[in-house]
Amino acid sequence: MDEPRAEKSRAGARHDPLACAFWMILSCALLAGLATIGRFVTTAGVPPFQAVFLRVLFALITLLPLFAFHGKSFIRTVRWPLYGIRAVVGSIAMFTWFTALSLISVGDVTAISFLAPLFATIAAALFLGEVVRVRRWAATLIGFLGALIIIRPGMVELSLGSWLAVACAIAMGISTIFIKRLADSDNPDKVVFISSMLQAPITFIPAVVVWQWPEPGIWPYLIAMGPVATLGHVTLTRAFAAADASFTMSFDFARLPFAVLFGFAVFGEIIDVWTWAGATVIFATSLFIVHREAQLKKQTASAAVGPASPRV
Repeated sequence: MDEPRAEKSRAGARHDPLACAFWMILSCALLAGLATIGRFVTTAGVPPFQAVFLRVLFALITLLPLFAFHGKSFIRTVRWPLYGIRAVVGSIAMFTWFTALSLISVGDVTAISFLAPLFATIAAALFLGEVVRVRRWAATLIGFLGALIIIRPGMVELSLGSWLAVACAIAMGISTIFIKRLADSDNPDKVVFISSMLQAPITFIPAVVVWQWPEPGIWPYLIAMGPVATLGHVTLTRAFAAADASFTMSFDFARLPFAVLFGFAVFGEIIDVWTWAGATVIFATSLFIVHREAQLKKQTASAAVGPASPRV
């Protein structure tokens, strides 16, 4: 078989829209469920920093069977500095995320989290020297207008929870570019495991400072955060493996209806029309950026391969 045909075959095998949709929607439900559990435990009296540590701890315990299966090779890498940065930034994202969840609704935190790809674009330009063209910058600015629609500074009282959710989106966006770099060379499961392994001591220190022993009835929910978070990221990885990023990200907006449904069922929360409108603007611009990145990657790959050779 000639090389162009082999390349086409591999690409075709990778594009499975039904599998991608299934895994992505399942991931959205799990991650919205994780946010709901996070809001429940923090409003029940568990300090957010302590909740972060327990989420990391139980996620790490959930991943231990993978370590037992792969052995020491599962923690063998030459990219420890990148892992260290990713662990610190990821921990900041979780600290701000859980604190925001203790203050505002699950739906509002989820809506603002759609800013993460926009901040990833800025971080890639600042830290990685990536060339960001006019259309992506324009989309990023429009996305920030969507955030202003949600927060409405000057129209409503500025909420600490909303600003913490924005700070979380910034950290998530920066973390994303390091995850992409790590996933280029290491297995995605290894990336999750090593990141959790490094985050455990990082998140332990702030947790000790605010530690309060939860009520016995809260422990099942704290323990559940580990497997729910792990399954949410595993299904997300499977979704990206089944189709290209632009197609996969088109389903990410499903996190908001799930978050609103869970928030209403558990807390009686209802988000207003401004949040829906702002989230739609943010998501649309984020999807444009992801689609644009995918197009540029394909163009770069085509230029590198050059014109297909005639078959013989």
